[in-house]
Amino acid sequence: MNHAVQHDPTVPRGALIGAAILLMFVITLTGAVRFGIIPRAADPSVTRAAAHVMPAQERSLRFIDRADGAVVVSDANSGETVTVIPFGQGGFLRATMRRMAKVRIAAGIGKEPPFTLTRWENGALSLKDPATGRDAEIYGFGPDHTKIFADMLETSKS
Repeated sequence: MNHAVQHDPTVPRGALIGAAILLMFVITLTGAVRFGIIPRAADPSVTRAAAHVMPAQERSLRFIDRADGAVVVSDANSGETVTVIPFGQGGFLRATMRRMAKVRIAAGIGKEPPFTLTRWENGALSLKDPATGRDAEIYGFGPDHTKIFADMLETSKS
């Protein structure tokens, strides 16, 4: 006597229809944004310019990797060491700088041009790479991630 239970390996028809509807919705929504039917999410730099938000504080910085894995952040104008991020710490800063460094490498730009860290009148922080035109908005990633960049401005007099 055989007591084996046979299972039907097919996906239920309702699940397939649901997946197809979801996929069509996503494609339609993406197309609506792409063709301007639905406005894109706000670009912080465009929003600041439209609202005439000015820089409250700026500092030119260089980020150099040390042989021991630490990242040395220095003031590009004075050469003063602003902070040293030890190996294994500052994951958000490292990820941000890694992303910006990849763009520089692709463009054939070295480590020498400084980055500009800006605190805006509305309290937002941004890091811009004038050499590539790329920027990173620092706010919105939580107070601990924002603090590491904000602390770099605290010793700045500009």
